[in-house]
Amino acid sequence: MMSLNRYRLKHLSGTGHRGAKRAIRLLQRPDRLIGLILIGNNLVNILASAIATVIAIRLFGDAGIAIATITLTFVILIFAEITPKTIAALRPERVAFPASLILLPLQKLLMPLVLSINWLTNGILKLLGFSPDQAGDDAVSQEELRTIVTESGSMIPSRHRRMLVNILDLEQMTVNDIMAPRNEIYGIDMEAPDEAILQQLKNSEHTRLPIYRGDTNQIEGVFHMRNLSRVLQGGRLNRQILKNETDAPYFIPENTPLNTQLLHFQRQKKRLGMVVDEYGDILGLVALEDILEEIVGEFTSNLVEENEEITRHADGSTTCSGTVTIRDLNRQRKWDLPTDGPKTVSGLALEALEAFPSARTSVRIEGYQLEIEDIAKTHINRVRIWPLNTEAGLLDISAE
Repeated sequence: MMSLNRYRLKHLSGTGHRGAKRAIRLLQRPDRLIGLILIGNNLVNILASAIATVIAIRLFGDAGIAIATITLTFVILIFAEITPKTIAALRPERVAFPASLILLPLQKLLMPLVLSINWLTNGILKLLGFSPDQAGDDAVSQEELRTIVTESGSMIPSRHRRMLVNILDLEQMTVNDIMAPRNEIYGIDMEAPDEAILQQLKNSEHTRLPIYRGDTNQIEGVFHMRNLSRVLQGGRLNRQILKNETDAPYFIPENTPLNTQLLHFQRQKKRLGMVVDEYGDILGLVALEDILEEIVGEFTSNLVEENEEITRHADGSTTCSGTVTIRDLNRQRKWDLPTDGPKTVSGLALEALEAFPSARTSVRIEGYQLEIEDIAKTHINRVRIWPLNTEAGLLDISAE
């Protein structure tokens, strides 16, 4: 009875399983169930020992006491305790559900005796600081639920397990982890010539484009490509219609958890938001699809594995752009580079170096060797990374 899986028990009870319903009724008050079982258990054991002692004394005299004690102890341990209880622990449902047919009416029959004994034992428990009326908490924490999902084995398909774990991870991630950084935002500058704007509209791979004037901090709205035909009149751009067809921008505070932002997108009926810092400056852009991809994986054929900024080499190393996010690199290469600090490979290397290197430099970070191959004035262009079997946290900086 105590080995039954409580969650499976609730599920079976919900489907109308009679044995599960009886077991739940018995387990609602574990103290009464234990009292009932122990009353019967001790009554049988004591009665058996008394009968065995009487028989042994008649057969063997005074020596029969020792013979009865040894023999009965062996018989009870093997056939009444260890063997049946091991079987019951291995197959709890097979034993518990039929047993409930006997235990439930027996509990009603012996209720006065059970209540009397429980009244005494509960009084002792209260003196010791325990509350017998307080039922066990069946609720599970997020980490416990994660363990249940990951260890479910073939009961849940592996893809579904990954999705469930990803949903649990949303609370630990923020919009900063998945946003497109400000320098990679593809938008329309209203101060650009008509020809440049028309070329952007025709070549755009996105359905929603930010509209700004001169700088992304001066964002005026978001244009949906479904309205493109209204903006083009005779093959020429109508700026006034473009402005009229632009939706108001939606701003997201930095460090907003993804699970919270997913709800905000749903409530606000938005699909695109601009991430801003405490000063109101735009840090990047986040789309609803970016959050959904964190749950179910990539939607489009533009997968991380096809990312031209990431190149594998035969020696096990990988060359990537400094702007590649650590999460994307970890996901593609099955690596475990730290993600609790900087979000890009360039930021990770600069955090370890604590300065812009003046030459090609290598740094070892938590079991990975990062060699900086190309450096610009304000950022790192290209990095080559090797996974190493080294102690985490060992720092080794050398310049060629």
